[in-house]
Amino acid sequence: MEINEFFELSIGRWRSQRSGHHLAFAHFEEVLSNIDIESLSTDDQTVLEVCKLHDIDPASITHPFRMTWEGESDWDDKPISGSTVLVPIPDIENPSRGKLLRENGYAEVVPAVGRYHLSDDGVFTLLTEYDLVAAEERIWFANPNLRFRVSMIKTSDGKGVTTASFSSEIRSLSSSTS
Repeated sequence: MEINEFFELSIGRWRSQRSGHHLAFAHFEEVLSNIDIESLSTDDQTVLEVCKLHDIDPASITHPFRMTWEGESDWDDKPISGSTVLVPIPDIENPSRGKLLRENGYAEVVPAVGRYHLSDDGVFTLLTEYDLVAAEERIWFANPNLRFRVSMIKTSDGKGVTTASFSSEIRSLSSSTS
């Protein structure tokens, strides 16, 4: 699988079931959510703002997208929701590697830059270092409509794990009757 195929395959609405282990609190959490991933054009105003924020030439980007989520956790009565724009920048010498600009980070709600690579067996790995922690995510497809995601939040030195989660995500298929 090529990186562009991975990003294109991710577009759509996903129903996600995530189990999270918050090691610092000795707590287990279950989260059910809908995740919408929509393709954006490279000249979309928000994409251009993310490029400007990170001082990146928009000509170097590919397949930008917006991810929006809404869900509920058994740990909190308040609904969970959010949105962020993500902008991939493939490495010119090795297109299976690159950077992923984020409007808002995963582990800290600040603009972030992660490093990604896509392995030969189709596993997308994203490593993002923040001020206080580091996040590692791995995503792979079992088939075009089922994907899995494993995430870890580590201490900033990378030696301790504070949170670990596993998600299974099923694409919502629209049924059309004609």
